[in-house]
Amino acid sequence: MEWIDVHAHLNMLEEGVEAAIENARQAGVKKIVTIGTEPGDHPIVLEIARKHYPNVFCTLGVHPHDGKVYTPEIGRYIEEHAKDPVVVAIGEIGLDYYYNQSPKEEQIEAFRAQLAIAERVGLPVEIHTRDAEEDTIRVLKEFKGRVKGIIHCFTGTRWLAEQALDLGFNISISGVVTFRNADDLRETVKMLPLDRIHVETDAPFLAPIPMRGKKNTPAFVVHTAKFVADLKGVTVEELCEQTRKNALAMFPKIQW
Repeated sequence: MEWIDVHAHLNMLEEGVEAAIENARQAGVKKIVTIGTEPGDHPIVLEIARKHYPNVFCTLGVHPHDGKVYTPEIGRYIEEHAKDPVVVAIGEIGLDYYYNQSPKEEQIEAFRAQLAIAERVGLPVEIHTRDAEEDTIRVLKEFKGRVKGIIHCFTGTRWLAEQALDLGFNISISGVVTFRNADDLRETVKMLPLDRIHVETDAPFLAPIPMRGKKNTPAFVVHTAKFVADLKGVTVEELCEQTRKNALAMFPKIQW
């Protein structure tokens, strides 16, 4: 089996990039998408992806926490470098009203601007949303049929999942689904169509059971995948094949 971790932060891992990629390979994780979240890490994720292409790809975007620093100049940088073969999506973008590290209006402005970039360059998006479901869907509806992508590390309500699916977005599941207090999320995962699911680590965050207490790493995506396969009533092999197909359909620049 060959897995893909569609969302990890390789530049944040204590074990180091090289060790993380090798450990992932040994665990059967063939491809990793490492995520750009703010202007300072864009050159870093580009360098990582270029060095390890075609096993590692990257995204470029400004996280809602940093919405207040988003500028048209940063947008132009993202748009220019989106042409690089290693850049498979615009992200991580979205809204976060839980921490509110940037004012809501500035988050929304940056979110909308980056969705417009994704539309212009023809790339999907990786979306972060927390305690901001209604505004997230409201903004996404403005781009209905023109931008596709994934809701990454999905922890929202069934309503959010249904709305996102209706808009053509897919749902990416992290290790949170294995947590003891995630009953509602597990029920939502059960209703998701198999051809709209992805798995991810969001490493170094949110290590899945049985790896809780450790720093998350792309190799651990297999634990989340096994858990999701059980929830969906399919074999791990079936889930592996389907999530691979889903990823290649969503991120056509990924070379398998």
